[in-house]
Amino acid sequence: MKSPLFGLCLSGMLLTGGVALAHHGWGSYDAGRVFTIRSNVAQLQWENPHVMVSVNHEGKSWGAVLAPPFRMSARGLDPDMLKPGTSVQIEGYPSTRADAEMRAERIVVGGRTYELR
Repeated sequence: MKSPLFGLCLSGMLLTGGVALAHHGWGSYDAGRVFTIRSNVAQLQWENPHVMVSVNHEGKSWGAVLAPPFRMSARGLDPDMLKPGTSVQIEGYPSTRADAEMRAERIVVGGRTYELR
């Protein structure tokens, strides 16, 4: 009786650990270097684990990591609000590992500020 329960618990721990390792942390972004990009959305990826937008900034295509889709929706944002061509202001931190990538803390769309964390 104990063996099947032990096996079930062990399987659950291993599966949970794999999910935890698959999700990245925020340690690879420089929280000491807050900066703002004002641009138009070039591309939108509304999918888990995080919404991503691409914008042009200083001659490069920047990828901004936003919140997960459920949090974006809870904050009042939906994919139609971030269609390509939409003017946005994104404030966040640059990546220490990837060139032209940032973690967004907030986004301004249509004159309204949305906190993402």
